Amino acid sequence: MQREIIVGVDRSARSRAAADWAAREALLRGLPLRVVHVVPPAPLDPVEQWPYHPEAVADHVVAELAGRHRALRARAESEVGTPAPVLRAVSRDAELLVLGMRGEGGQAGTAVGSTAAAVAAASSGPVVLVPGATPGEAPPWRSAGVTVDVDVRDPSAAALDLAFEATRLRGARLHAVHAWTLPDAAAAPPLPILEEDRATWEDNEVQLLSDALRPWRRKYPDVDVLEDVLLFTPSQALAHASEGAELVVVARHSGAGSTLPELLGHLRCPVAVVPS
Repeated sequence: MQREIIVGVDRSARSRAAADWAAREALLRGLPLRVVHVVPPAPLDPVEQWPYHPEAVADHVVAELAGRHRALRARAESEVGTPAPVLRAVSRDAELLVLGMRGEGGQAGTAVGSTAAAVAAASSGPVVLVPGATPGEAPPWRSAGVTVDVDVRDPSAAALDLAFEATRLRGARLHAVHAWTLPDAAAAPPLPILEEDRATWEDNEVQLLSDALRPWRRKYPDVDVLEDVLLFTPSQALAHASEGAELVVVARHSGAGSTLPELLGHLRCPVAVVPS
């Protein structure tokens, strides 16, 4: 089966931003792009539908992308059904599935829409959720490389592989972040934490991160890696470490992945959620 990137679109500007990110990624990887619009199974009221022509949404997006990215190979596709299960099904063998963090039906004030959350939570492949931006303009996050969350006690091979490859393709630096907490015994009163104890615990976490990354450093010797051990919650650590990042990569099972809505509320760049 042909390798490809799939982007799910609707009529919102946020999905256009996701399509533009997907187009750039397809060009970077030398892959074709499939633009998919999912049409509701029940016919819409003609008054509600006008001027909405479901069959033309994906075609319009492809035409817009072709005007901005001349070398892009893209095709449009319309599917009938409920968006989340349809997108999971059509993207089963895709390299990446790309979605806007919120679609046209998203409620104001929510970081991630119901469709994006449902797809990211159960997709068989990596899902990249893209925040809103102006299509066609270089987004503000394209500057500081790639950030990956690393669970040193259960590292995700799939997430690390995606992060290292994405960094290699961009010729950027990979920021590998491990969030840790003090041992339970350290919180027991009344004695304060000794600085030498804290340093010993932190040194152990640093070594665990180095051990977790060693196989990927050997596989990707040309990727520059910054190893970072932070005494924060996973969401706080990634929010702190990913400012200006082009992409954040998290494993779905990880500490950061288990608090995905909270994490997305703190990030302003695309986030790849990777099943393990």
